Amino acid sequence: MIDELKKIQQEITQAVVQSADELEAFRMKFISRKSVFQDMFERFKELPGEQKRQVGQTLNEVKELALSKFKELAESTSSRSLSDDLPDLTLPPVAFQAGSVHPISQTYFRIIEIFERLGFNVADGPEMESDWHNFTALNFPQNHPARQMQDTYFLSEDKEYLLRTHTSNVQIRLMSSRKPPFRAIMPGRVYRNEAISARAHCFFHQVEGLVIDKDISFKDLKQTLYHFSKEMFGKDTQLRLRPSYFPFTEPSAEIDISCFICKGDGCKICKHSGWVEIAGAGVVDPNVLENCGIDPDVYSGWAFGMGIERITMLKYQLDDLRLFSENDLRFLRQF
Repeated sequence: MIDELKKIQQEITQAVVQSADELEAFRMKFISRKSVFQDMFERFKELPGEQKRQVGQTLNEVKELALSKFKELAESTSSRSLSDDLPDLTLPPVAFQAGSVHPISQTYFRIIEIFERLGFNVADGPEMESDWHNFTALNFPQNHPARQMQDTYFLSEDKEYLLRTHTSNVQIRLMSSRKPPFRAIMPGRVYRNEAISARAHCFFHQVEGLVIDKDISFKDLKQTLYHFSKEMFGKDTQLRLRPSYFPFTEPSAEIDISCFICKGDGCKICKHSGWVEIAGAGVVDPNVLENCGIDPDVYSGWAFGMGIERITMLKYQLDDLRLFSENDLRFLRQF
């Protein structure tokens, strides 16, 4: 062992490091708990008594040498790295580049701002949801064809859990946990198993609204959306309602606004019709109220839902939904 220790002593004495990685390699070999000395101390225990004194003394001396050499190398490496990393203070400063708020976020915050001034609260809920909150409580029976309207990402084989296909699940949670009256909007991200294209994506953002109170009518819904449209798209905006069908509202309607680009003359944004669709809405079906423990003979309400991406595309005259999620700085810097 004496010969081995002399070789190690020579290696330590001649060691030179040029980088932090080489210094770490020296530490691992001679200083760490798994160093070469660890094995030698194990072998030292098995030596005869007459050899232990000489070998033990030499072993301790070489180990102390390794510690002092490591400190010396660490100091030289630190000072050298510090001098290498010092910036050249004579160089001109790098121009500061501020980021910008994503266009989806801008629309998201603007929608919340408009409805908060009307007395709406903001409600939130989970993106991973149960079938009850996402479908059944909203008047979607198990074999109802309306379930085929939305391609769903299921999280379990029994299809009991899924990624929500709309933020209506928050409406169900709100109605089930609180007593009316209340009015709230539910913005958030939703998921549908659709092919990604310029007009569709597998995830997007929605904002839904819900009002439950006594003596609530369709007229209140129309006036609320009329006010929202003028605030979001301009004071000259007109509103049009078309009869439609949704399992959770009756009567139901599609909401169109007059095209604020062409002023009704016809353009590619409105497909030359003079109108663009922004939302679906209707009076809450009594079955939905009963599913949430609310007496439909006492309370009534209405709800609406709109896509935040669609509102953003209309507002900024964009024609490709994929731009919002591709992180293209050339696009994002425009906002």
